[in-house]
Order: sequence, then structure tokens, then C-alpha cells
Amino acid sequence: MNSKYITTIRWKFIYAFLLSVLSGGLLLFAGYQLVNFMIYLNPVSESAPYSRILRWIINHIGSMPLLTAAGIISFLLFFFIYTRKIVLYLEEITKGIREITSSGMSHRIEVRTTDELGVLAENINEMAERLQHSVEEERKAVNAKNDLITGVSHDLRTPLTSVLGFLEYIEQDRCQEEVEIRYYVSIAYNKSLVLRKLIDDLFEYTRVNSGEYPLVMERLDLKAFIRQLAEESVPELTKAEMTYEIDDQAGELWIEASPKELVRAYENLITNAIRYGRSGGKVEIGFSKRGNEAVVRISNFGEMIAESDIPFIFERFYRAEKSRSQHTGGSGLGLAISKSIVERHNGVIYVESSPLRTDFITYFPFFIES
Repeated sequence: MNSKYITTIRWKFIYAFLLSVLSGGLLLFAGYQLVNFMIYLNPVSESAPYSRILRWIINHIGSMPLLTAAGIISFLLFFFIYTRKIVLYLEEITKGIREITSSGMSHRIEVRTTDELGVLAENINEMAERLQHSVEEERKAVNAKNDLITGVSHDLRTPLTSVLGFLEYIEQDRCQEEVEIRYYVSIAYNKSLVLRKLIDDLFEYTRVNSGEYPLVMERLDLKAFIRQLAEESVPELTKAEMTYEIDDQAGELWIEASPKELVRAYENLITNAIRYGRSGGKVEIGFSKRGNEAVVRISNFGEMIAESDIPFIFERFYRAEKSRSQHTGGSGLGLAISKSIVERHNGVIYVESSPLRTDFITYFPFFIES
């Protein structure tokens, strides 16, 4: 029997037991033959001191007790030898558990076998991996909460300070003419709109990420849905002296989605394309298929997003260019909201940017009738 075919601890111990019995039996047989030769078959050794000692032990104790004692000792010795690797690996696993609990969950136990101990080591490693991931996620959540509070505090304070400043200026009768009063009121009003937009976006981001509101899903014609949103964006496009074009390379694109939620995601993407693509003069909307997925691309032809900014472009309050964000009045939450909504629909969103164009691409699984 070859040990490589023994894949469980039970069979390994049975195998060690049988080998110990066999090895002990062979050792006893060899010892018995040696003693028999030394005492009875070798005339030269009959007068030797060790021969007289062996004869005395056999005559006073007996052969069977001696063989029994020698058999037990030899069995235990061989069983210890044959199970030593198993015990050492068990000790290694125990030591590894102590390492994980004391020095952190970055330690891993080497998987040496395919038996229960190997499975145990794999499970411990997987548990440590999950615990480490949970700790990292908790740490990220705490950092994200702190960043959210910091971002909200900063972005709320800036327009609020302006509003209070202008209102205080008016309240103290420092304005001499009605035109000047109207001018400062207009600025305070615009700052208030920025403040309201930020609060609305913050509420929407919190609502989407809380998961407390279930999606009301229905069969949706994605192409007709996006075309309608594009038409509704015409006034904003006209104001920015832009147009939109449709690049349709697909047939029907039916998905399962919540229109009420999805409209916010694409409104943010189209608004973002208008905001940062004015120099290109147009927004391009593309439809295509990839396997069993519907693909929608929202493209602008403005300034390129730096490669270093792309991994963070969907993070809340992240702004690739501070001056441009302040100028356009973005809250820094629109793309984060879009990403959350898309992912709640089991979709994927990512961005590609080059000196010629910037594409925000979304993928959704096709609707499959049950």
C-alpha cells in the first residue's frame, strides 16, 4: 500500500498501525532468532556472561512476558515514528493559529497534505483571509465615513459662508443702491442653489448606498429610455452650445431595471459629459452588444482625464481638477451615485479617456424571460 493513495487521517493512522504491527513483529522475530542463536545454537557463546544472563532472565521471567513487553515497546516506537509527520503538521497548524491570533491575520499556514489536516489548514487560511478582508473593509468604511464628513463639511461651508457674508452685508445697510442689493441677493441666491444641489446629491448618495429602498424592477427598453433622456437634455445642451449624436450598433436592448433609479444614473453621466465636454461641441451616445450584455456609451470630446485620476473618478467628492469643478459647480457626488445605481442593477461602469475623447461605458445583463 502506497501512502500517496491514503488521503484521510483515519486511513493514515490505520496504515501507521499496520506498519507498526508489521515492523514490530519483524523486529521481534529477528530478536527471537538472534537470542535463540546466541543461547542455543552457538556453542561458543554458551559460556559467555551475556548468555548466562539471558538464560537467567528467560528462566525467571519467561519468554512470553519478555516478548509481550518487547512487542508493546517496539509497536509504540514504530507508531511514533510513522505518525510523527502527522503530529508535527498538527503542531504546525496549532502554532499557525496562535500566529494568526497574536501577530495579525496576514500569517498563512502552508497546506502540505490533502487529508483533513490539509483541509483544516485551507479553511483556517480562508477564514483568516475573510477576517482580514472584513477588517480592511471596516477600516475603509471608517475612513470613508470620516472623508464623507470632511467633504460634506467643506462643501457645505463654502457656499454657506458666501450666502451669510452677502446677507450680512445687506443686513448691515452697507449697500447704497437697489442695483447693488439685487446684485448681492442674486449671488446669495445662486450660492443657495449650489447648496441645495449638494444637499440633494448627498441625500441621494446616502439613499442609494443604504440599500434600504428595494429596487422596483421591470422590463425596460434601454435604447428608448436613453433616447428620451437625451431629448430631455436638449435645453441644457443648447445652453452649452452643444448637440448630441446617436451611434446605434445594436438591435433591441432589453434589460431588467428600475427606471426611477436608472434615470438618475444616466442624467448624471449626460450632465457630466456636457459639463466637461463643452469644447468638443457634442455628446455622443452609443449602443452596442457584448455577449449577453447591453452596452451604453456616453462620450464627450473635451479635456482628457489624467490617467492617475481614472481609478478614483467614481469616488465621492473626488475632483480631477479643482478649478474646473468649482467653475462648473459640480458636487463631486454625481459619478459616485451613478456607479452605485449601476452596480445595484448588477451592471458595470468604467471610464476610458484619451486626448480625443472620454467615454463612460455601462454594461447590463439582458432581460431573460422566466
